[in-house]
Amino acid sequence: MPERREPLRIVLADDHAVVRMGLRRILEADGGFQVVGEAQDGREAVQKATALRPDVLVLDVSMPRMTGLEVLRELKQAENGTPLRSILLTASIDQAGMLSAVQLGARGIILKTAASETLLDGIRAVAAGDYWLDRERITHFMDFARKLNGSGRLRNNPFDLTDRQREIVQGVVQGMNNREIAQRLGISEHTAKHHLTQAFNKTGVSTRLELALLARRHGLVDP
Repeated sequence: MPERREPLRIVLADDHAVVRMGLRRILEADGGFQVVGEAQDGREAVQKATALRPDVLVLDVSMPRMTGLEVLRELKQAENGTPLRSILLTASIDQAGMLSAVQLGARGIILKTAASETLLDGIRAVAAGDYWLDRERITHFMDFARKLNGSGRLRNNPFDLTDRQREIVQGVVQGMNNREIAQRLGISEHTAKHHLTQAFNKTGVSTRLELALLARRHGLVDP
């Protein structure tokens, strides 16, 4: 197979401008990549990925408007022809989140703490049709699935919820609405809603029921 000469076309999706700038510099300094688009939230990520059809979409898990997993879900539902190849870039993710991402079409999962060369290698692997898990290239999907099933958590605290966010999640598990949670914690309903949104973004779920089930499964709240 002849060596690819043109740079790989990349779309970066992350709600932090500094992170996008850093990723762009890493990719373009290599010479083998071209950043053709950037998105600062999940909805824009869907729009840019659909319009530009990059070789690889590098997608943050926690973003406003739509989480990374929601972006994958919408892109999968809108598939018409060749599926878009995506890498999930995350500060932390648990086994359930990784499996969900792969089921929704992610071809790679890389921690934000990884070295820049790991990111470059991961993008090349995914663009070539392989899979990438953390620091390892995997050729066959079944091998990828087996490693996912055996990997457990990539970090001991997979979601990095703050104490306040855990209190909010505790209320959700107990079936309380935002007003009731706010009254119990002595905060405004707007503040309670903000913390709940952050909990959704960090965990990658989109409904209160999913959040409650995830919290119970991972022991995020008191029994």
